[in-house]
Amino acid sequence: MRIGSWKLSAVLVSVVLAAGCASPEGNTSGTTEASGAFPVTIEHVFGSTTVPEKPERIVALGVSDADVVLALGQVPVGNTGFVFYETGLGPWAEGLVGDAELTRIESDSEPNLEQIAGLAPDLILGVAAGFDEDMYAKLSEIAPTVARPQGTAAYAVPRAQATETIAAALGVAEEGAELNAKTDQLITDTVAKYPQFAGKTGVAVMSYDGVYAGFLPGDGRGQFLTGLGFRIPDEVTSRDTGDTFYVEVSAENVNLLDADVMLVLGPDENFDIVAENPSFANTTAGRNGAIIPATIDQRGAITYNSVLSIPYAIDNLAPRIAEALG
Repeated sequence: MRIGSWKLSAVLVSVVLAAGCASPEGNTSGTTEASGAFPVTIEHVFGSTTVPEKPERIVALGVSDADVVLALGQVPVGNTGFVFYETGLGPWAEGLVGDAELTRIESDSEPNLEQIAGLAPDLILGVAAGFDEDMYAKLSEIAPTVARPQGTAAYAVPRAQATETIAAALGVAEEGAELNAKTDQLITDTVAKYPQFAGKTGVAVMSYDGVYAGFLPGDGRGQFLTGLGFRIPDEVTSRDTGDTFYVEVSAENVNLLDADVMLVLGPDENFDIVAENPSFANTTAGRNGAIIPATIDQRGAITYNSVLSIPYAIDNLAPRIAEALG
């Protein structure tokens, strides 16, 4: 399954790179021919950033920003990522690195500024990052820094918007649009393949510190489910304060996470959330055998929610969900 998913990601990338032969006009949002795209100015939550020329040494500080950079044909000199991957990259991205040397940056919100400066970047991407304006100012002293778009919450930038922003900063906006179009088509085809998903409720749940997180529609994990036609339960969305990407539920109130399908994001696929808290057995998913413990790579794929990881997630999780729904 992994090999097939990676091939699908690679097809998306190769199609887009092949499309890069054209040379359309434009100079503020990026073009296919990067040399003619600059300078380019990117608006974001902390103002605007001008990228003067095609970046060659990119630090992908957002946890999933490296996926987009790799999909667009470049390898970042430094990247972060989620803790369950040593390099910060999932199996869907590793094959695009080649022999390039990677440098792992441990934090996206409080990064080691000396480490980043030592990489001599000419662009720092923080689209899927959580740093504040003070950190943004410090990063901008090192290199032009692009933060998340205005109006988005930290770690909750929609996949299409993140791809567009990064592609524009790299001067290849049309390639970004093509990647999004291919991904959208894949999602559309998957929805058509599994009509039984329509109208059902679904929620991704993670256990931590004795409580549970139910991920909201703005988060990648929520976006994966809503993209396939599921609806996040009202008991979850009604508790969205707009300040974070999940809703915290106590061990006594797991009924608030009731849904037709529950994706459990644990340390591995052997994690049994019902054994940890028997109340989950009384949820709709629990009664119907639709509690699905994700593998680490499946968890990673929906968490990254990128143009590279979505094909992997669809290939590996959609059939499991369909089977659970009977």
